[in-house]
Amino acid sequence: MRLLRPLALVAALGLLAPAAGCTTQVTGTPRAASAAVPLAVTEDGYGIVAGFDDAPAKIEIFTEPQCTHCADLQRNFGDQLAYNITVGALQVTYRPLTFLDDDYDGYSSTVANAMFLATEAVDNSAATGAQFQRFVEEVWVNQDPGGEPFSGDELREMAAGAGMPDLVADHLADDREGVDIVGMEDANFGLLFDIDRVDTGTPTVYDLNAEEKLDIFDDDWLSELVES
Repeated sequence: MRLLRPLALVAALGLLAPAAGCTTQVTGTPRAASAAVPLAVTEDGYGIVAGFDDAPAKIEIFTEPQCTHCADLQRNFGDQLAYNITVGALQVTYRPLTFLDDDYDGYSSTVANAMFLATEAVDNSAATGAQFQRFVEEVWVNQDPGGEPFSGDELREMAAGAGMPDLVADHLADDREGVDIVGMEDANFGLLFDIDRVDTGTPTVYDLNAEEKLDIFDDDWLSELVES
């Protein structure tokens, strides 16, 4: 089994890393504790939305589970993403891709399928958008490009570590279909290609309000987005 690092440790290490953004201060007024952060699937069925619909900033993140730069994005900005989602400053739509798989049942497909399983309620137990963001962060920092797909036990452990209810965490460990992987790949790659037909790759972060690709190599891209 892979070594799964607790998020608290990952966050602490991130503060020591030279990559920018992880120590940027963020602002916002937290919602009431009773206001669970929504988590839903997009209308087209191939994206996962974490955050409140009235969040002033809305982005799409195109990400591939074996993309090392996507892992860097989560290490450097995962905590900020989680915070801003929680306080209602940001809504994030994740659009997974699986182009680094050799076939449609490989490592990336396993992760993408688990992401959609995480959106399903089980006997009235459901994950929140904040927990989903933590799950994404956990999965990507434990990334093993080219390795064996995560086992059901590993997915359950990461979901539980992200705070998801036990029933949802167990659901991720089941061998069931959460999304049509082929349809998802075709749809999400088409959207990604429309955003940037020259530098078509992951991670790509797209500002849904401004309808433009964000420069994630700018250390302050996220703090400037939520403060604008």
